[in-house]
Amino acid sequence: MQYVIIGNGIAGVNAAEAIRRMDPDGRILMIGDEPLLPYCRPMISMVLEGSVPLAKLPIRPASFYDDCKIEPILGNRVTGLDVDAGRVDVNGKRVAYDKLLIAAGADPRPIRAEGLGLGNIAYMRTEAHVRRMLAALDGGARRALVLGGGLVGFKAAYGLMCRGLAVTMLIRSGYPLSMQVDAFAGGMILDTLTAHGLDVRVDIAAEVFEGKDTVEAARLSDGSRLDCDLVVIGKGVLPALDFVPRDRIEVDLGLVVDLFLQTSAPNVYAAGDAAESIDVARQTRWVNAIWPEAAAQGKVAGINMAGRTVPYERSLSRNVIRIFDLDVMTAGVVDPQMITGTEVITRFDPATRRYRQLVFQEDRLVGMTLVNAIEQGGVLMALIQNRIPVAGRRERLLAPGFNYRAVA
Repeated sequence: MQYVIIGNGIAGVNAAEAIRRMDPDGRILMIGDEPLLPYCRPMISMVLEGSVPLAKLPIRPASFYDDCKIEPILGNRVTGLDVDAGRVDVNGKRVAYDKLLIAAGADPRPIRAEGLGLGNIAYMRTEAHVRRMLAALDGGARRALVLGGGLVGFKAAYGLMCRGLAVTMLIRSGYPLSMQVDAFAGGMILDTLTAHGLDVRVDIAAEVFEGKDTVEAARLSDGSRLDCDLVVIGKGVLPALDFVPRDRIEVDLGLVVDLFLQTSAPNVYAAGDAAESIDVARQTRWVNAIWPEAAAQGKVAGINMAGRTVPYERSLSRNVIRIFDLDVMTAGVVDPQMITGTEVITRFDPATRRYRQLVFQEDRLVGMTLVNAIEQGGVLMALIQNRIPVAGRRERLLAPGFNYRAVA
């Protein structure tokens, strides 16, 4: 049996290890577009802020490929896939497969603006991207412009502030983390960022970058001009599927997979940021591009590729982040307008700055937003993920230290 894995991130790594445990003799080829050992992508923001060195990024030792008997094909991006012939194209060669896993991850979402070819304009997605930003800092960059108010944008802004830069963040929505939190929590986050010196400008975008060799300024959609010598684009990601034939495999935003993470093409599986599976809270297909999902999906996909039948039924969006003195935890549906038939309950304590929003659909909790006092967030997330009915007085779940038995 010849297994081919596209992607050497956590989904691909966990798949390869699962395959090897079940099939000691099968041939495994792993294709990665970065010429590196597998590394922890979420930690690149810590490298930027200076709390973690680059050397700490790898998640497996240098002997990983040899230990698992994996043949690595690194530093090359897959350019084609023929599902009828059972092969992928990489670096001018055709690589055959019996079972294929597409765990290619995601690429930064591009923006439309003039002058993107100037130096010191970077995305924040890979180890190479953060090296580029560090080089700009070494070259004297002192004023940064961050585009995007999501998790990537915030982490970039925070890291650059830790390095002593003056940072301006531009976001099109009315508050930061609009895809992760509700409007009230977003307002709390906006106030906190502003209080700590971040210049946040909402409902605005960059249209033109100016400079000679490197960026020197940006012209904004309101007609103003902003001096900057470093630009970080953090507008989210899109599944890296440019090599996938859309007439042969079903693709929505990501590769549509069934309960066993198999795509519509025979012997082709998908996991991680490239996969679109059923989200347990929304009860519809969704791409949950987060590390824990990629890790879990990769393992299950590998098991299924090696011959067992194991369903993956609990995909759930969730995030935990510390924003200066705010602890924020979210899971499932944070915008009740995304689904029908919801009931929303909230509570805010201004003295402690504790906020909770819980979203219910019929008798089940389907979403939560917690700001501070997040210790019982794991219990709430378990209610969402396991679709446990909440039959009692739901408002009791708003209290820190609630007893679940009182609402069961």
